[in-house]
Amino acid sequence: MTRSRIVGTGSDLPKQVVTNRDLESKVRTTHQWIVERTGIQERRIADPGEATSDLAARAGARALEAAGLAPQQVDLIIVATCTPDMPFPSTACIVQDRLGAKRAAAFDLSAVCSGFLYALSTADQYVRLGTYKTVLVIGAEVMSRILDWTDRRTCVLFGDGAGAVVLQPSEEQERGILSSCLHSDGNLWDLICVPGGGTRNPPSEQVFLQRLQFIKMKGSETFKVAVRSIDEAVREVLEIQGMTPSEVDFLIPHQANLRILQAVAERLGLPMERVVVNLDRIGNTSAASIPIALDEVVRSGRINSGDLLAFVAFGGGLTWAASLVRW
Repeated sequence: MTRSRIVGTGSDLPKQVVTNRDLESKVRTTHQWIVERTGIQERRIADPGEATSDLAARAGARALEAAGLAPQQVDLIIVATCTPDMPFPSTACIVQDRLGAKRAAAFDLSAVCSGFLYALSTADQYVRLGTYKTVLVIGAEVMSRILDWTDRRTCVLFGDGAGAVVLQPSEEQERGILSSCLHSDGNLWDLICVPGGGTRNPPSEQVFLQRLQFIKMKGSETFKVAVRSIDEAVREVLEIQGMTPSEVDFLIPHQANLRILQAVAERLGLPMERVVVNLDRIGNTSAASIPIALDEVVRSGRINSGDLLAFVAFGGGLTWAASLVRW
């Protein structure tokens, strides 16, 4: 089978920066409290008129530009998001129109914070099998629209943004996506969820009074499961290739919580210098966090040809996933 390779990256962040100090005037919290528990200092928040498709289209356009490709060359667009523009049509179809990618099929994929890696693995299969040659994979979220800004346990964590990659067949077998794993445990669905607004609890006065349309999270329980699952997922994709954590040049994890990242790095025996961290400036952007972080390190020149990258994520569902990439 042909391997698929990332040939271009792009990202987009809203202009509005909301610092911890800004939140001190909105909710009962402090800058120190947020930093000590999460590592987050600021996040980006979309303007009232900005939707997920706006961020996604800009990130996708930048990824295509980096790859030296025109929108008309795209065969498939997958948008990973838990904050779509609307229930239907898919955000991916809106992005397809915005980009002018007239030949591309398009669909959304929902796995919350693991969404980008679920989408990347799906795209990888299409390219490996020869079904599609050029696939645009986007992780995009406007999490600020589903936050309860009176709940300090959740509103301080999240931000808005989008990241994208372009996949094409690799001409070199040793480069590209080497292995991936996807996992879920629906028994723990209520650790991270938005219980209202769907068919179980459709929009109603009662749903709004109970604030069920916003994210609910059991933080301490989630932390324990996340550290263990992330560690196991990274080891799984390495074992498939007969590799060990010491061979990883960069771990690019979902940006949820600095303490989670530090705990995972310790388990894997990786120094924090080899863990990509940007949550201090961006917060948790759910499905967008890994492609945003990847785009940052690619454009900064930190990643070199031949580097071994491990992507890993954990999110609502519960879901978790990892991918191993030779750059």
